[in-house]
Amino acid sequence: MRREKCLISSLPWSRLKLKCEVVPGALMGHRQSSHLGCSVIASFLLTSCLTGDGLFAWAQVDAQTTVDSSVNHRVYEIVSIKPDKPGTLGGSMQILLNGFRDTGVYLATVVRGAYDGIIMQSQVVGMPAWAESEPYDVEARVDSDTAEAWKKLSPKERWNQEQPMLQALLADPCQFRVHRETKEMPVYDLVIAKGGLKIKEAAPEEQSFEQMSGERLTVHAMAIDSLVYSFAGTDGRLIVDKTGLGEKKFDFDLTWTPDNRRATADSGPPLFTALEEQLGLKLVPSKGQVNVLVIDQMERPSPN
Repeated sequence: MRREKCLISSLPWSRLKLKCEVVPGALMGHRQSSHLGCSVIASFLLTSCLTGDGLFAWAQVDAQTTVDSSVNHRVYEIVSIKPDKPGTLGGSMQILLNGFRDTGVYLATVVRGAYDGIIMQSQVVGMPAWAESEPYDVEARVDSDTAEAWKKLSPKERWNQEQPMLQALLADPCQFRVHRETKEMPVYDLVIAKGGLKIKEAAPEEQSFEQMSGERLTVHAMAIDSLVYSFAGTDGRLIVDKTGLGEKKFDFDLTWTPDNRRATADSGPPLFTALEEQLGLKLVPSKGQVNVLVIDQMERPSPN
């Protein structure tokens, strides 16, 4: 089973060993998972998943949606995009009370993270090769009034305000222009298996928690869409939640062995088998309309 690189582990980090952190007092509690890559965008998404407000969107979008920096919405007061210093080892990503600071990040990751429903690299058409291979240091900050207002917002509410700012971030320095399309692609439908659901429903008021340790996923009081995120890109397919379970929260443990790893006496079953035997869920191959981002123009950022 092949897992395609996806948003939350999307950039080719082979040259980096990233330190991910949330500045004290900023957004706290994004889920920790050994197999997930780190990005400021992913931190917002994962924090939202943690609170049960998943941002995974399958809604149809209008084609030819162009980034327009003149649209009346908040913008970052300070933006700095500079090439990463040669010879720098590793990188870091921080969510700040008034924005974010990333070092050694690929701009392709910023692009993918700024649009709902863009999970896999195959969903982006026309990404320049340099955007996937040349690291940059990116810092963006809002004015003091906006930062103060953000303190009163939930992670999802802040994301709703900051997402269009991220979409406009590269418009001027990179002459960035993009539009959306939908394309039929192979997907997996996540459905309830014939034997019925085998997981315990949690109380709605329970605090959500998810942890990945090796090939074991432990979930407490989270919606089923946590699986959609955790295993997006399996065999190069997105996962569409068709369980009908909605926002119900569940507790479960899932233990499996990836197909590319040699099984031992203590190994769990393959993922598909584990989902059905342990959770009562099944991945069914299908086709679906998938959001695709088409890049019309993207230049290396101008000095600032």
